[in-house]
Amino acid sequence: MAEENLFQNVLNQLDKTAEVMKLDHNIHNILRKPQRSLEVTMPIKMDDESVNVFVGYRVQYNYTRGPCKGGVRYHPQVTFDEVKALAAMMTWKCAVSNIPYGGAKGGVICNPKQMSLGELERLTRRYTYMILPLIGPEKDIPAPDVYTDEQTMAWMMDTYSMLTGYSVPGVVTGKPLEIGGTIGRSYATGKGVTFITRRALEHNNMPIKGAKVAIQGFGKVGSYAAEFLAEKGCKIVGVTTIDGGLFNPDGLNIKNLLNHTRSKATFSDFEDKNAEYEPNLEKANKQLFSLDIDVLIPAAMENQITHKNASDIEAKIIVEGANGPTTPKADEILIDRGIFIVPDILANAGGVVVSYFEWVQSLQAFLWSERDVNVRLRDLLLKAFDEVLSIHKREKVDLRTAAYILAVKRIARAIELRGLFP
Repeated sequence: MAEENLFQNVLNQLDKTAEVMKLDHNIHNILRKPQRSLEVTMPIKMDDESVNVFVGYRVQYNYTRGPCKGGVRYHPQVTFDEVKALAAMMTWKCAVSNIPYGGAKGGVICNPKQMSLGELERLTRRYTYMILPLIGPEKDIPAPDVYTDEQTMAWMMDTYSMLTGYSVPGVVTGKPLEIGGTIGRSYATGKGVTFITRRALEHNNMPIKGAKVAIQGFGKVGSYAAEFLAEKGCKIVGVTTIDGGLFNPDGLNIKNLLNHTRSKATFSDFEDKNAEYEPNLEKANKQLFSLDIDVLIPAAMENQITHKNASDIEAKIIVEGANGPTTPKADEILIDRGIFIVPDILANAGGVVVSYFEWVQSLQAFLWSERDVNVRLRDLLLKAFDEVLSIHKREKVDLRTAAYILAVKRIARAIELRGLFP
C-alpha cells in the first residue's frame, strides 16, 4: 500500500509496537479496527438555490477509557481512511496524556473557502443532526480541526441543544467563551508544542534562547507556536503557509507577522526588508526543510516529510505539530541520522488536553483562570514527555514507538479490566 495512506501507516506503527511489547494477540486485533463508524450524506441548499450533496464521516475508534474525543475537519481531500487514522491517533494521544477519553474524528468533504457563511452554517447543522446518534457530553465530544473553528462549534452546540430541548455546552469543546468555552483553548495546541519544544531542547542540552526554529504551517498551531517560542528567545528563521514562505536567518519579526496575518493579509504583502519571500509553496517547503536549524516544527498537514525529502532535513530536533506529518519510511531515515523526533501523539496533545479541561468546566459549570489552564497543561504534558522518554531509554526504542507503548499499554489494561461484552 502507498506510503501516503495514513491509516495503513498508523496500523503499521501499531503492529511494530505490539511486537516490541509482546501485546496479547486478541487485544492487538481489537485495536486494529475502529469500534464504530458512520458515513452520512447531506443535501444542502446553496446560496444560488442549487442543492449540493456532501459526504461526511464520524469515526469512534476506541472508547474503552472514556467518552470519545476528536475534531471535525472540513476539507476537499477528506477520506474515510484519513478519518479512521486520525481517530486512531486521537485514541493514542488521549492515552499518552492520560486523560479519560477514547478517540474519535469527523470530517466533511467540502471546500469551505468556496462556501459562504450561510452555506457553512447549514452544512454544519445538518452534519450535527446526521451524527446525532453518536455525539453527546457523555458519548462523543467534537472539537475544531482543519477549516473549522469556534463558530462551527457554536452551531454544533446550538443544533444539539435545540434538538435536546435545553442548552448542553458540554457536547463540544473549542466553543466561544460566551457560551461555555475556556480561556486558553484557541492557542492550546501551539502552547503545548512550545512546552514540548522547550523540554526537548533542554533534554538535548541545547539553549532555548537563540535556538533556530522553522515552522511549516502558520495556522492555529504554527502561528501560536511561533509566537510563544519567539517570546522565549527562539529565532523563527523560516515559516511557510499556503501562500508561500518567509525566511530570515537572523529571525523573523513574529509579532509584526502575526499582526499582519491575523488581519487576513498574506505573506506576499508582508513588509520586511530583511525577510526573503518565496511565493511557490513547494519551493518554500523544500527550502524550509533544508535549513540548518535546531528545531523543525511541521504543523501543516499529514505526509509532509517523506522518504523523498527526509535526507534534506538538517534540523537536530523535529516536533510534530501536525498529525502524521512524517511517513514511516521518512521516520527510519531520520532516526538513522540521529534526529530527535517528538511524535505527534505527544507533541500536539495540548489541544485535546485543554479540550478536556473545557469539558470538565462545562459539566461543572465552573470556569478556571487562564493561569490554571496553562499550568495544568504544562504539568500534564511534561509528565507525559518524561514517561515517554523513560520508555525510550529503557526499551531502547525510538520516541514514537515509546509513545505508542505507553498509550497501548494503558488502553490494553482498560480492555482487560472491563472484559468483553457479552
